Amino acid sequence: MLKTTLSNALDTRDEYKRIVDMTRDAILSSFSDDTAYSGVDPLKLRKDINEITLIDELGLGFDETLKLIEEKVMKNLLRTWSKSYMPHLHSPALLESLSAEMIISAFNDSLDSWDQGPAATEVEVMVVKGLLDLFGYDREKGDGAFTSGGSQSNMSAIIAARDKFIQKKFNHDVKLNGLPKGADKLILYTSEISHFSMDKSAHILGLGYNAVRHLKVNDKCQIDIDAFEKQIEKDVKDGYMPFMAVATLGSTDYGSIDDCAKMREITERYGMHLHLDAAYGSALVLSSKHKEKLGPVSQADSITIDFHKMFLLPISCSAILFKNKNDFEPFNLHADYLNREEDEEEGYINLVSKGIQTTRRFDALKVLFSFKARGRKEFEEIIEKSIGNASYCYNVLKCDGSFYVPIMPEISTVTFAHLNGDDSNRKIRKELLKEGIVIGQTKMNDKVMLKLTLLNPNIEKSDLDSLIQRIKELA
Repeated sequence: MLKTTLSNALDTRDEYKRIVDMTRDAILSSFSDDTAYSGVDPLKLRKDINEITLIDELGLGFDETLKLIEEKVMKNLLRTWSKSYMPHLHSPALLESLSAEMIISAFNDSLDSWDQGPAATEVEVMVVKGLLDLFGYDREKGDGAFTSGGSQSNMSAIIAARDKFIQKKFNHDVKLNGLPKGADKLILYTSEISHFSMDKSAHILGLGYNAVRHLKVNDKCQIDIDAFEKQIEKDVKDGYMPFMAVATLGSTDYGSIDDCAKMREITERYGMHLHLDAAYGSALVLSSKHKEKLGPVSQADSITIDFHKMFLLPISCSAILFKNKNDFEPFNLHADYLNREEDEEEGYINLVSKGIQTTRRFDALKVLFSFKARGRKEFEEIIEKSIGNASYCYNVLKCDGSFYVPIMPEISTVTFAHLNGDDSNRKIRKELLKEGIVIGQTKMNDKVMLKLTLLNPNIEKSDLDSLIQRIKELA
């Protein structure tokens, strides 16, 4: 019989230790090489998974259930720590962050009201203050909150910018009255290669896809600043209302970085909110060598940071920072059962007032744990190793007559194609997957491209040489 929950009872403590030990052993025994995937095709995997029944009259108990999960699921999970896993902005997790995850799940605190996570709440507030310092915001005037990921962070910025603009332009409170007549003229500007969360958010927030202007990019895959300004001029002339622009600091497919300094000049002229989607590139703030690539981030009104990308923390762990803490006002709503105003007057902090979510994990602990464990110097080494690997890989591919390599990487993403053509590149990726090697695929100018997202600091130049040689063999 399974013990139910953690408690002070000795037999429950012993059972918890046994469960943790067995789970650890099962994880470690589920892999014996450096492949990233078992190679099982989707139809076979689906068949095996569908053989599991969801719930039976009598449970199997912990031991038998763990065996079932190990056999049917665990051996076919992606091993993100593998040097053969490099398709997405999906990182391996630092070892100490796994300890933080164990603490988070065991205590199961929630970051909505203070009495659901007293120490957790105070830690998040402290971590946010430190992040404001790190990105050059005033810690007294600014504020931030953790979110489920970059999409939610970006949406939070769009909500704040939309409501602030409408209040100023229409003298209208969106929170009370919904969108006013004329809101269909609001326009958000972003790169044609920016994250799709901009379009998703525009739909969800009642603005629609047509409210998003996808700006052309230059040969470095950065927003074309002249095209940006001309588009705003045309939109204003046509009766539209520019309210926000998004600079991408690390595009998903190329790692390209928009010029936020020049975008700030333009957005200030038109009274627009400038948001930085730095979900990918934000980690560069810890590198003295590469920090300047980001530009003057402190000039922006808001910043998205993803710790589950280049910071190498477990999913999910993201944050939104606002230069002006009043931009969190659209999320503030009081409930007598949760975030009572009288409690806040006495100094209790209820973080539910700063976001879309109610129940929320204590993800800030992962940031505190890893930052304290490693320090800036070690994070800098990790970041520079990944960027160095991308630079090396780019140069090898560029010097090889078999490949088309259009973009020099700014961060750690290398996008390329074998000259054999689209069908060959598609087949290369699928054949590699069967061998347990997982790489990415995208499109550029209607050409099928292969992609290496090099976040794993354990990857060596020799690993990249071997992969490139294997790609040539398959081609």
